[in-house]
Formats: sequence, structure tokens, C-alpha cells
Amino acid sequence: MRHSSRWVIILITLASIHRAEAQQPTKVPRIGYLTAVSLSAQLLRIEAFRQGLRDLDYVEGKNIIIEWRAADGIPDRLPALAAELVRLKVDIVVSGGPTVTRPVKEATTTIPIVMTFDNDPVGNGFVDSLAHPGGNITGLSTLAPDIGGKQLELLKEIIPQLTHVVVLGTSTQAGNAQSLNEIELAARAFKVQHQYLDVKDQKDIESAFQAAHKGHADAILVLISPVIFSERTQIAELAATNRLPAIYPWPEFVEDGLMSYGVRVTDLDRRTATYVHKILKGAKPSDLPVEQPTKFELVINLKTAKQIGITIPQRVLARADKVIK
Repeated sequence: MRHSSRWVIILITLASIHRAEAQQPTKVPRIGYLTAVSLSAQLLRIEAFRQGLRDLDYVEGKNIIIEWRAADGIPDRLPALAAELVRLKVDIVVSGGPTVTRPVKEATTTIPIVMTFDNDPVGNGFVDSLAHPGGNITGLSTLAPDIGGKQLELLKEIIPQLTHVVVLGTSTQAGNAQSLNEIELAARAFKVQHQYLDVKDQKDIESAFQAAHKGHADAILVLISPVIFSERTQIAELAATNRLPAIYPWPEFVEDGLMSYGVRVTDLDRRTATYVHKILKGAKPSDLPVEQPTKFELVINLKTAKQIGITIPQRVLARADKVIK
């Protein structure tokens, strides 16, 4: 009888422990998402990231929490925002581009960082190599050395007489120098003169177009940076006003601009969710290779073409992933 009572007590105790464990709330992972531009300026990218999470059965607000932070085109705000996410003890920081990755890297060496994109992760000092990142940073790269050449080729196809192209970029943007080197090599091959104009602030945009007009530029090639992306509408409008064909890196520019060719960044954002999932399941960033782009897209706006008096050859239109009419 005494042994029977002892077993009853043990079973009751085990049942109580099991019930207490079952009642313990499951820890909901908290992800920090930091971008250099406003959240409203990149709704397509954010939705692609959210869709990637949904594909992996993560529902925001239910089994995953996302702390959204944006510098709204003011890079000086990034260090404080990065430090804020570290103080919140997020499980992972998703970095919305190379301008963001550096201040996050400086803010933490322990919290995993996932880059949504970076044009030169090794050259920028974020990883040891693409195959073996080696630290707390991994993610996706937009490293595609022939992009500048393809953009110039497209401009040459729609403007056979192209001899002088102006390149708009931001010298403080990570990877800007490398992009310029690629464009210089392509310009030599196509026998096109190129002129670089630095856009560090919104006030530089109008003066850059004045310089382009004064230099009798035939076309504009635009590189990506937070300030340029934030002011993309003004840039597209000035290009149209000056009747300058322009090619951009991302399709968001083509809402008002002529043409874009580059890496399909929404695909990178969707794939970012896979890195988040793997790290939450225990993988180390140092063991997750940095992926390079696999999808590129060409978008053309025929309304803008008509506005500036450009006829897009049918062979170019046939290659477009999207044509805005």
C-alpha cells in the first residue's frame, strides 16, 4: 500500500511538471529590420520579405515579431537605429543594404546579421568570402560585374548615336567605386565617353542635370544609393524634362522613368527569409554561404519613351520582363 501511494505521488508530480511545461509560452522570435530609406519607399521589397516568411509558415504578430526601423534617407540616423535594435535584443537583424550593414556590424558582433543585398560583401569587409562568411554576417549579394555593360548596351540599342553618357552615383555609397570601374570598362568597349556626377544630397540632383545638359549628354545611367532612391521621382522628372533617356538599376524608378535593368531585388528580399529561417533553426551565419543573384529584369515605360521622343526597338521590347504602356 505504501509503494502504491508513492507511485501515485510520483505520477501526480510528473503530470504537474508536464502541465507546467505545456503552459510555458513559446518564445516568439524577434527580428530587427533596418533600412536606409523610408518603409513606404520600398513597399514591394518589404512585401517580398513578408511573403518569403509566409512561405515558411511565419506569420507576423503571431509566431514572429518584426521591429521595423527606417532612416528615411538620412544615413546619419543609422548608427542610433542599429544600437536601438541591439538594445531590444533581437534574434536577428535584417540589413536593407550595404549602407545599413556597416553601422549594424559596428553595433554588434554577436547578433546574426542577414544582408538583403550587397554589391561587394568581401570588398566591403562584411564577410571573409562568399562561400565561408566567417563572422556574424551572411545573406545575399548583388555582385554581377557585367550589369554596367548590359545597361550601356541597352542605351546603345535605343540610341545608336550614343557617344556621351552621364553616370549619377553617390561616392559614399559602398560599392560605388566598383560599379564605376565596371562602367568604365564597358564604355571603352562601346567607345562611349562617360562623365561621373556625384549626388551626395538632394540639392546635388538639379546641378547634376545642369552639368549633363551643358556637357551635351546623350543619356543618363543611374547607380543606386539611398539618396538617389529617395529622390527617384525628381530624377525621373528631370530626365524627362531634359529629354534625356535614362536607365536605372531598379524597377521602382520606372514608375516615372524610362527603363531599368538590374538584379531583381524583390527576389533577394524573398530569399532573405530563408536565411532568417535557417538561423532561427540553429544555423550559424558563418556557415551559410552568401548567395549571388540569379534573376535579373528589364522594365520599360513606353509612356516615358513617347514623352521624350524615343522609339524603343522591337527587339528590346521583346526582351523586357515588363512593359508599361
